[in-house]
Amino acid sequence: MKAKIFNIQKFSLHDGPGIRTSVFFSRCNLNCRWCANPECHIAGGSCSAAEEYELDELVREVLKDRAFYQKSGGGVTLTGGECLLQFEFIQAFCQRLKENQIHIAIETAGAVPDSQFTEAVSLADFIYLDCKHYDAGKHFHGTGVSNEQIVRNMEWLAKSSKAYCVRIPVIPGFNDAAEDARGFCSLFQKSGVNHIELLPFHQFGESKYAKWKLKYDYAGIKQLHKEDLQSYKQVFIDNGFSVILN
Repeated sequence: MKAKIFNIQKFSLHDGPGIRTSVFFSRCNLNCRWCANPECHIAGGSCSAAEEYELDELVREVLKDRAFYQKSGGGVTLTGGECLLQFEFIQAFCQRLKENQIHIAIETAGAVPDSQFTEAVSLADFIYLDCKHYDAGKHFHGTGVSNEQIVRNMEWLAKSSKAYCVRIPVIPGFNDAAEDARGFCSLFQKSGVNHIELLPFHQFGESKYAKWKLKYDYAGIKQLHKEDLQSYKQVFIDNGFSVILN
């Protein structure tokens, strides 16, 4: 059994508790215009940035830092791309991590069938679910996919007993206005969501578009910082939400 991986980031500190290894799985079924990892889309994820890993090989690689996980309360985060598109591998990989008592976090956009999503939640210790827009039409315009499946999975996650966080990538001109914050609040209130993280737009991936000769709709757009989103964050606080601004 093999998976296509385009990055393994060690000593990661922002994708779950403690010191972590973040495994970036290739392929994605969203086409976000601001995507920081455009290489995961090239030829279905088969670009030269992606490498194939056997299951045993990947397990050995992430277990090299087991001592750091144990000392810091960390573990392994499965991300992408959309890691759940390589679902059979994810199932087997998570089982192996569980056998080794490794904390598992999964980061997903949630645009996958209910059955896959619920199975992934059962395998993980923590779920990060991205929510790009509260409006289905605007979500489609920005990502090429409606948010209906994502919202359905988000509602199920909020009702489950699983530890989770819904992440909003705050993107200039797409979802960064105060009215957008209020729209998210309305959606989350209906869905039962109460753990939220705001991710300011950045340009860490801009150079990749030039490298892969891809068109980038956000070229030259100023990135956002924490101080730019204080009033945006306050909307959530005023509506009773627990919110982190990263």
